[in-house]
Amino acid sequence: MSTTMTIRLEPELKLRLDQLAEATHRSKSFLATEALRDFIELNEWQIQEINEAVKEADNGDFASDQEVSKTFAKWDVNAG
Repeated sequence: MSTTMTIRLEPELKLRLDQLAEATHRSKSFLATEALRDFIELNEWQIQEINEAVKEADNGDFASDQEVSKTFAKWDVNAG
């Protein structure tokens, strides 16, 4: 099942979508749906990770100075 949504696009973006649809032999609707799905999944993931990090911070769950130094040393980073 699907539903219809209308969006406004800048002319250049619309042209690029038209060209991509033609080059890939996919409909503009298919490409727009895939782009929205990817965008939403990425942002949902980021929000979830941020919320989990805030909970950890609220619980005082931080890396010790020793753990941070060890990580910097592993990647050969001079933090000083």
